[in-house]
Amino acid sequence: MTTPDVEHRMRLFDHRIPSLYAGKHTISVDQTLDATGATLPSHQQRFDVRQLRFTIAPTDVQACYPLPGASGSYSQILPHITLDTPALPWLRRLRGQDKSVPWAALLVFRENELPDDPRAVGAVDVLTVRQLLGREKPGRPPAIADEYVFDDEWDTVCTTVLVPGAQFTALAPTPAEMAMLAHVREGGPPDATHTRAAGEPEPEPDVEDLNAVVVANRFPAVDGGMHVVHLVSLDGFEDYLDGTTPPAEGLRMVSLWSWSFESVYDTGVGFGDLAHNLADGPDARPDLLLRRRAQRPAQPTSAQREALDRLASGAAALPQRLDSGERTLAYYRGPLTAAPAQRLPAPGEGHERLESAGEALIYVEQHGVFDTGYAAAFSLGRQLSLGDAEFHTALMEFRKAARSAARRLFTRSGPAGRAATAEALTGHPAREAFDRLLTETGGARLSHALTTAGARIAAGHRRAAAPRAAGTGPLVAETLRATVARAETHGLLRAALAHELDPVAAWLARLPLLEMIPFEHLVPDPAMLPPESIRFAYTDPGWVRAAVDGALSVGVGHALDADLNQLAADVAAPPPCAVLLRSDLVPNWPKIIMAASHDGGSVEPVRRAVYGEDVLLILYPEVIDTFTLAEPPQGLHFGFSDIGTIELRRITGASIGAPMGEFPADPADDRFARFLRPGGRDVLNVAGPGDALLPALGAAHDGARLSSAQFALQMIKAPQLQEFVRP
Repeated sequence: MTTPDVEHRMRLFDHRIPSLYAGKHTISVDQTLDATGATLPSHQQRFDVRQLRFTIAPTDVQACYPLPGASGSYSQILPHITLDTPALPWLRRLRGQDKSVPWAALLVFRENELPDDPRAVGAVDVLTVRQLLGREKPGRPPAIADEYVFDDEWDTVCTTVLVPGAQFTALAPTPAEMAMLAHVREGGPPDATHTRAAGEPEPEPDVEDLNAVVVANRFPAVDGGMHVVHLVSLDGFEDYLDGTTPPAEGLRMVSLWSWSFESVYDTGVGFGDLAHNLADGPDARPDLLLRRRAQRPAQPTSAQREALDRLASGAAALPQRLDSGERTLAYYRGPLTAAPAQRLPAPGEGHERLESAGEALIYVEQHGVFDTGYAAAFSLGRQLSLGDAEFHTALMEFRKAARSAARRLFTRSGPAGRAATAEALTGHPAREAFDRLLTETGGARLSHALTTAGARIAAGHRRAAAPRAAGTGPLVAETLRATVARAETHGLLRAALAHELDPVAAWLARLPLLEMIPFEHLVPDPAMLPPESIRFAYTDPGWVRAAVDGALSVGVGHALDADLNQLAADVAAPPPCAVLLRSDLVPNWPKIIMAASHDGGSVEPVRRAVYGEDVLLILYPEVIDTFTLAEPPQGLHFGFSDIGTIELRRITGASIGAPMGEFPADPADDRFARFLRPGGRDVLNVAGPGDALLPALGAAHDGARLSSAQFALQMIKAPQLQEFVRP
């Protein structure tokens, strides 16, 4: 993953305890005179601290996750709510509990768990506080004495939900767990971009950038279904947090906020499973090159060695029918190779351009088989050219203009073309001569020509032919081709033919990027790229050049046309490195993060293309040595990964938050399932009896006692990442 230019930082705090809790308070003032010891009359002043109790304002809620009304696979996520008021979970203190214990908790219910909301869509009963405490609806209401209710609160409207006693006992977190499941988060400027100098203390948090976060302790069902989440007030239910069995009638609880979502069936195969499977295999270093795997015999014959070597280079053995009608096998290799392709000499280095597919056909005489890779590339380029009417027309127009420019170049300045210009080659000589006749010498030439032309014609005079430039010779094909073949004339012709050449060059420039190339030519054998696999490959410039020659071979009438093709054939080499991914990651994670590097530097792709639904091709401008797949971040969530682990993070020192590895690390462990409460309800055992998560995390941090912020740091579900490193 790439490192951003600005390092954004987030800080977590345990809680935000108010200076004074909500409720009715009294200040008593007693005074004693030191000199006489006399005591003055006491004075008492009653005052109220008004805070939320039965409702919260919609503006207090910043976000919920999963999103209200959303549908997705959430079985590895603990739902949570983010509040804009950072002290809200601690504004009231529960009777008999530590000040770090919030007065509200998130409870997650599934279908058929709430009697008044069997479909888990968020149905609630709306009551006034008077109706709630007066038991006008079934269920034990909160134990709040009338004297602690303000006069104007009795007619306040609140939403309530009836929670069966057994459900509350099974789902409700203990006070110690409630303290761990709530924390304060800071993010955004100035903290986001703050960089401390050595020895500089941590900046004080800005209240405007603080949010309270309350996390649930229950995972949504693996088999899916509707879920409803209630932020319930525990004010008045302190007795049932200490183990007292709730009454059979259930508890009538105030729901401060609620939302519902649907969790779809979790197949157990997520991003982490798929990404990990790409690199998994029986070998410590699986073969991830684009080629067919073949078992090599202990003592292969010469023919077997030839076949195995070609397969190892990325070739495929495919059926072939000869011109004689016979059927045999031939090797085919497309533009993607498992090993760097041999460099072919460029035209002018002892290698002429290809003018037919037969010239590119390679015959392995020793074994009597053909290698058809370059021949197939030539034929494909020709077919693509013939199938594109717009390109075919542009190619013909280019050749027509090129022939005319070549003739002018020869007649005006001789074979070398040193005195000619691009403007002269593209102009109209007759029009230019007439313009000179009109403008030169103030029109005297035109007047003289008009007055003498009649007499000269009557006398039978004819205009003598202009003398031929020295060394020009007659205009024949051989001398014209010699003029075009000179390297110094190519730039002149390209400049003169820019208008006609540009559309041809633009079309041909798509071939090095492997555009228009059918997938079957890239991966000729399905076994080279099986389902759920990733393959790395080189590109072959020679194959691309053969395809370019094939495209330009259309409509060639004589050797001069083929010579003029070279003006368009000079295309860029293809990007040297390719990555092919065939996986459900492609359609199901369209925003997947892919990063590549070479010698520690980031390498950006030059092209990405999707074939079908599940195949992705990426081309890189240099051969990469590291490739990384990362799950797209969806925000800050809490839970565990697809493979049943969480990411341990440092809790002290300068590198707080730095990853420390997976937890649990032992593959023999039952992974995260061991930290669930018994009963099959997917309730996280944070700090309860048995194998609880909090002490296990403390042991992983050398016996440290984690705070709520440190616990939240461990539970953050970071995007999963799979890295591939070139051996």
